[in-house]
Amino acid sequence: MAEVISGFTVIWVIILVGYLVGKTRVLGPQAQQVLSRTAFFVANPALLFKTLSESDISVILGPQLWVAAISAFTVLVVYLVISRFVIPAGTWSERFIGGMSSSMVNSANLGIPISAYVLGNPAWSAPVILFQLAIYTPIYVLVLDTLTDREQRTDRSSTAPRKVRPTGFLTVMARMLVSIVKNPMIIGSGLGIISALTDIHFPGPIDESITLIAGASIPAMLLAFGLSLVGSKPLEKDSRRRSAVLIGSALKLVLHPALAWVLAQFVFGMDPVHVFTAVVLASLPTAQNVFVAASRYNTGIVVSRDTVFITTIAAIPATILIAVLLA
Repeated sequence: MAEVISGFTVIWVIILVGYLVGKTRVLGPQAQQVLSRTAFFVANPALLFKTLSESDISVILGPQLWVAAISAFTVLVVYLVISRFVIPAGTWSERFIGGMSSSMVNSANLGIPISAYVLGNPAWSAPVILFQLAIYTPIYVLVLDTLTDREQRTDRSSTAPRKVRPTGFLTVMARMLVSIVKNPMIIGSGLGIISALTDIHFPGPIDESITLIAGASIPAMLLAFGLSLVGSKPLEKDSRRRSAVLIGSALKLVLHPALAWVLAQFVFGMDPVHVFTAVVLASLPTAQNVFVAASRYNTGIVVSRDTVFITTIAAIPATILIAVLLA
């Protein structure tokens, strides 16, 4: 338990430093974006490559991947059913964004640091990262493309309605495949898996360079996360989506980790260490990519933004509680 508290302390100290840097603006207005992009495009792929190339691939592609997938999709469906009756005025694209907010975890920006400092190995987050990037992301792109196209065609509020040509299925599939292949996290993970399976490694100087770059990943992500908290104002009075946010946050913080525990403990029969890992990863806050998707499709923006903020603030205490119960 002391190691768990120590790990969270390290994480929160760096987040606090990032927040203070953001408040004082010593790095300028673009600091959060620069740090986030540096981590995403450079340091994270290096870290994933390094850790996966030295890991047991059967563990990475094993039951943890299934726990992540089944628990996430179950929570998504539960949210869609509840929101259909509690928030009947919303569109299906808004509901789907809410479902994503309750089931998609921050597997990189917080998952990697927590895996490193709380679980003891950054590679533990890899199954969730692979699931969300290679499976969940293509699905939500296809669904949101379909829903938003349909809603545009049936929108009667426009004073000059026009036909909107729906995106073709093959076009959507091609876009998804390209986005997966070009994703630097997928590239880093894929190369790491290949290296582990073939036992082929880079020469010493190159390997050391990758190690140094990988070392920038965790501090860059945590500093950027701290910067992102500056100026956040969830559940503003003019927000009409409070119910959706509260439902999504509750499902994310309670149902998602509970499902992961049931699956890991009783369905897959994992040992205590892997059960703890599965539950901690499921308790991670909502992924910031959900807000990016909401902005991209111009739907559910308020719900995704506020759910990201609330679950981020509440997730650490929730994870500490999980550690007390399971560690």
